[in-house]
Amino acid sequence: MPETFAVGAGQVDVGDDGAVSAVQHPVRGHSMLLSDGAWHDPTHHWGKGFVITSRGSYRFDAPAFTRWRSSGIDLLYRFGPLELRVGRRFGERWTETYELRNTSGSSVDVGSLAVSTPWRDLYSSSRESLRGAVHAHVWTGGADSWVWAQPMDGSGPGLGLRLIEGELWAYSVESRDTETSSNSRGHLYLHVTDHARAPHAQGGQEPVVLAPGESYRWTWQLEWFDSLADFRGSWQPQVSAPVLAGLVGSSLSLSLADGVTGPSTVTSAEPGVHYVEVTDGKVRSRVGLLFHEPLRDIVERRISFALEHQRPVELSDSRRFSFVPYDARTGLRLLSGGWRDWSDARERIGTALLLQEARDRGWGSRAELDEALAGYQQFVMEHLVAADGTVADDSLHESRTRLYNFPWFARFLLGQGDVDGAVRILDRYYALGGDQFLAFDLGPLLRALAAVTSAETAARMREHLRRHAAAFIEYGDDLPPHEVNYEQSMVAPLLELLLAAYEEGMVPLEELTRRLPWLTAFAADQPDVRLRHVPIRHWDGYWFGLLRLWGDVFPHYWSVLSAAVYLTWPTDELRPAGEAILRANLANFHPDGSATCAFVYPSAVNNLPAHIADPLANDQDWALVYALRLGLT
Repeated sequence: MPETFAVGAGQVDVGDDGAVSAVQHPVRGHSMLLSDGAWHDPTHHWGKGFVITSRGSYRFDAPAFTRWRSSGIDLLYRFGPLELRVGRRFGERWTETYELRNTSGSSVDVGSLAVSTPWRDLYSSSRESLRGAVHAHVWTGGADSWVWAQPMDGSGPGLGLRLIEGELWAYSVESRDTETSSNSRGHLYLHVTDHARAPHAQGGQEPVVLAPGESYRWTWQLEWFDSLADFRGSWQPQVSAPVLAGLVGSSLSLSLADGVTGPSTVTSAEPGVHYVEVTDGKVRSRVGLLFHEPLRDIVERRISFALEHQRPVELSDSRRFSFVPYDARTGLRLLSGGWRDWSDARERIGTALLLQEARDRGWGSRAELDEALAGYQQFVMEHLVAADGTVADDSLHESRTRLYNFPWFARFLLGQGDVDGAVRILDRYYALGGDQFLAFDLGPLLRALAAVTSAETAARMREHLRRHAAAFIEYGDDLPPHEVNYEQSMVAPLLELLLAAYEEGMVPLEELTRRLPWLTAFAADQPDVRLRHVPIRHWDGYWFGLLRLWGDVFPHYWSVLSAAVYLTWPTDELRPAGEAILRANLANFHPDGSATCAFVYPSAVNNLPAHIADPLANDQDWALVYALRLGLT
């Protein structure tokens, strides 16, 4: 029978094997951890894990020794030349100490050392997620490492894990496949190191070398806090950075704790993400900074690259003006077959919209852009948009109707001056039940069309907006599932829609403010430019990339949907987060104009090395479209 221990106002269940099986939230009553079921089982319970060493690899599960105490439990695991001692203590705080010792007569190189922390980070439905699941925000930056488990509705308290002894340098993911698919984040493992699988991750992973009789020890502490700000304010990190991104050649400031040595300012003449390390002489910590080129340079190189490499010019008809994915490793454009996320339609229109944004600013070659956009418009009208405004999913194969596509193509036609075509697409969207669906850019697009059409058409656009907003206010927290049961790219378009309705006087501000925590809860403030304020999304490496890796994508370009909300919010307190998201996405664009559609952040996913930029340039150009629309400079 499991033992139950109080942790503050919550409680922790510890099984007969000494692993933690549940952590009860003090207010909501649900467990903060996954429940046993189709893919979560006792082999992944909290505190179990694995090592990869120079003398064998092992998972630890059943302890060789247990000792129950009134305040917790002590465990001993033995595997190969190593033993691992674990102490769990409960009370106002929950403290865990791990000590790995080399019991043999020769040295052992530990290349990976990981502990399972199976947070309940999954999307059963919007209501179940908002009422009974958590976002796990992870930072493994050495001695400053922490995790914030935030209820998905943004309410408190959350559970904060803080490292108080030792260093953590990576986190990895297991159990991501077609069974868990996009609705579950999988099992998260915290690593002392993952050198064996991803020596490059997060600025570099070093092995832990244990001489005979030597040990490595780390301790973390968990406690309930009302908010992320309260948790982050409960200690002083070795290093902090108020701003994580800047132009090449500029300087970014770091703040160091007393007794810590390292740079107080950092600059770089080379674009890219740079990890900066500091130390107090005993332990080290890092931050991740981005230095990027001016936005105009990034955009002009990107559109030149796309025009040269991402159009299927080998085709004989107007499809040759479309945009398709490009493999940077081989230089080949990809053929989609039946894989819709590689088709010549759908999200690939983001590249055409980027061309429009550049043209409208006088960037790039006007003649080249006009020719490319005219050709793309011909492709759209001949192969994708029907006479009644229905938008196809693919020009080459019979396809289903996908409502996400409609406002994107309406926005393109509006940018080409075809107002009637844009109106026809949106009318068709709503005729197909679009007011029960959260496509992107609808509120701003409906308002833009209302401003340039006849009184009758403008009234119809506003009525679409009013009815759509009213429908989703009535849904409350029981949103209809989309391509994922619940996700940031449902909540951000919801708020974008309600913002437009609010600006038209159709809904009160209270309807927005009570939903805003749903959106902000998707992100935290880790000191890595790829993570700070960037919402969690963990499937597009598989659907859109070439490597077919599941797992956290940071930053994913649809994080800009959150930026669109923050930067158009009625008050200014969200602006820094919005600007940080836009700037973080510049990390996905390379100096030669190529790009990655997905940077898979964990050190490994399903035991495959990660922390890698997928070689496919696909749909990431939306990040630049929104950066320009929202006025990033």
